[in-house]
Amino acid sequence: MGGMTAVGDLPAYRAVPDGDGPWPGMVLVHEAFGIDAVMRRAADRVAAMGYLVLAPDLLSRGRRTACLLRTFRALRTGQGQAFDDIAAVRAAVVADPSCSGAVGVIGFCLGGGFALVLAGRPGWDVSVVNYGALPDDPSALDGACPVVASYGGRDRYLSGAAEKLENALRARGVEHDVREYPDAGHSFLNDEDNQPWYVAPVSRVVLHAGPEPASAEDAWGRIEVFLETHLRG
Repeated sequence: MGGMTAVGDLPAYRAVPDGDGPWPGMVLVHEAFGIDAVMRRAADRVAAMGYLVLAPDLLSRGRRTACLLRTFRALRTGQGQAFDDIAAVRAAVVADPSCSGAVGVIGFCLGGGFALVLAGRPGWDVSVVNYGALPDDPSALDGACPVVASYGGRDRYLSGAAEKLENALRARGVEHDVREYPDAGHSFLNDEDNQPWYVAPVSRVVLHAGPEPASAEDAWGRIEVFLETHLRG
């Protein structure tokens, strides 16, 4: 269903639905471990719903640790190479003859934070946020596109984030579906545990990270319905 391609000099994973297009587009922003097998399968899953998916590797411009630090800095400040790269990928999706012109963003962990910031910026029709950190300034969500967001109740790092996001979106009249899953932690939509050994102590104790299949299936179902309503519709 998918394979590696490039947007300029930026590697990206492209996943295409079965059948004939055009299809709405989705830009997938990966978690902190980059475009690995878990993220490729997530892209394939979104494509299977009927969306043309392009997932850039934001950690490909130099040494991985340095790229990760720059990407987190960009998220914190709201500007930088990562945002430029995502904008270029969005433009590539829209320009693809297989795209209908509608485009959304889906992010996981680090990418979920980007998806939230981008929701309040022009050019996006829908934002799918999976355990993404909230922007420091809620006004970043002014005029946001529709948002569907999922959080794990066992994730101490993002404790209370779902309620805060729900309140911020409701106050701004933004179409949304926000849910916290009490049995899930961080990264619960992942279909396998991909935590490197060196982050395992923090991820287990603070994030309670890892797959939680029942919560994940419900979240994926909500995502599919939300995209059908606000992107395909």
